[in-house]
Amino acid sequence: MTCDFFALATQGVQGLRPYQPGKPIEELERELGIAGITKLASNENPLGPSDASLKAVSACISELSRYPDGNGFVLKQALSDNLSVDLSQITLGNGSNDVLDLIARAFLSPGDEAIFSEFAFAVYPIATQSVGAVAVEVPAMNWGHDLSAMLDAVTSKTRVVFLANPNNPTGTWFSEQTLVRFMDQVSESVIVVLDEAYFEYVEEGAYTNGVALVTKYPNLIVTRTFSKAYGLAGLRVGYGISHQDIANLLNRVRQPFNVDLPALVAATAALSDTDYLKKGCKVNSDGIAQLYQGFESLQLEYIPSVGNFVCVDFKENAQPIYDELLRKGVIVRPVANYKMPTFLRVSVGLHRENEKFLIALRKVLKSRR
Repeated sequence: MTCDFFALATQGVQGLRPYQPGKPIEELERELGIAGITKLASNENPLGPSDASLKAVSACISELSRYPDGNGFVLKQALSDNLSVDLSQITLGNGSNDVLDLIARAFLSPGDEAIFSEFAFAVYPIATQSVGAVAVEVPAMNWGHDLSAMLDAVTSKTRVVFLANPNNPTGTWFSEQTLVRFMDQVSESVIVVLDEAYFEYVEEGAYTNGVALVTKYPNLIVTRTFSKAYGLAGLRVGYGISHQDIANLLNRVRQPFNVDLPALVAATAALSDTDYLKKGCKVNSDGIAQLYQGFESLQLEYIPSVGNFVCVDFKENAQPIYDELLRKGVIVRPVANYKMPTFLRVSVGLHRENEKFLIALRKVLKSRR
């Protein structure tokens, strides 16, 4: 082969690395030939999908030969009722990642700048650089967003600012007061993206509901997902809430039928299943406490989290510890790609799954001493 395909790619794409997902259970089974694996790597809901979602999917199976509603009217109506927003403010996505990509495509051109925090979600630079824009990373403060520093980083070239609240992978958060102060000072010509993928899990009283601020700040876009608290990660459905003019622009670049039929009906059913959501949040808060207690008993430091995951610090290269946990049938998530090589991110599982991880971790650490 004589053609240099790498050279044919845009400069922004050349500077990217592929997104690294959590290791699948099937892959570890093939590699090590073991069964009964516990996966706590991808911030998935350990309860599985709700019965309401499963019934809705089952009922639509006979219609799989037909295209879904490209406008997603029924799901949009359910979201409109649930969030008290107009249908014209809603953009549906193939997961909230898709909405982030739509924002980059709609508002970023080569040479424009997009700002995000150090240790923030890896999709922000991917979406930014893939359209030729410049990714501007602002140093974090205590593993979280420094919104004052991010405001100072805004220039005449800034078109988008990505804010994750809570932040993945660190689990940090900022208050409504902090966000309002930022929004009051940032130019209205800068699109502010508030990524609330873990919104439903947060129990802090000072935490903000971003959707409630969209009317006051027309340049604010809130993105959320059904992948986490609603247990539908495998179906890929998320949404954005924004001013209707912004939603109109996003829907111009949205791919036709970007959310499939099972995802649409499952998400609609999930919104009405409040008991499932409450149960999942209780499992999560109990699991967070269980992991904290386990880490403290092992004298390990961790970053307090309001999401459904915790980053734990081993004060050494965490990759060997991750590898040894794999051999014991437990998958967690290394975060060296986030410049956190001494940490592992652990998703909250069921009580027995968290316990299996903590027992395995204790054995791994004991064997290394």
